[in-house]
Amino acid sequence: MGGSDGAGADERSDTTRPYERDGEVTRLLFVCLGNICRSPTAEGVMRALVEQAGLQDSIELDSAGTGAWHVGNPPDARAVAAAGERGFELHGRARQIRREDFDDFDLMVAMDGENLRELRRLAPGRDEREKVRLLREFDPASGVGSEAPPSRPIASRVAGELDVPDPYYGAAGGFEEVLDLVHAACVGLLEQIRSGQAP
Repeated sequence: MGGSDGAGADERSDTTRPYERDGEVTRLLFVCLGNICRSPTAEGVMRALVEQAGLQDSIELDSAGTGAWHVGNPPDARAVAAAGERGFELHGRARQIRREDFDDFDLMVAMDGENLRELRRLAPGRDEREKVRLLREFDPASGVGSEAPPSRPIASRVAGELDVPDPYYGAAGGFEEVLDLVHAACVGLLEQIRSGQAP
């Protein structure tokens, strides 16, 4: 979050095909409302997946918020604790989306429909609007366009519901649900990047 740096890991499985896009780096920006709960969680989860795949030199990550309420604050302590229990680390300081983000990033991944609409409203043109997607669009088990496999978590199998709910004012369990949804979608997003389907 707020770092725009690649994730780091030195080992790559012999069976893993390295992702390459003509030597270019794919840059992803995760976006929620305040940049202290959902988007830093998505960044932290995706960073871990990128490291595990050995793609830290090919994929760069950052996160931001559409609102300015929490600018400069670290990730919510509840999000940090929930992520830590699963082995994910959340770092950085909240920042607000900037005009140049639409030029700097290949894909801007919104956590819910409200932030998707706001990003598309802020986008300076059609090309930039086309960079904006919902995170859960990438979850193959989201129920959109296909029958969800039963092996996927229940939270990822609600057909037609693509929002990652905001846990800020909710019960502590909300952060666990966010992690379930985010992890499933980030796995799908990474698979699409590696196969050339995204961004």
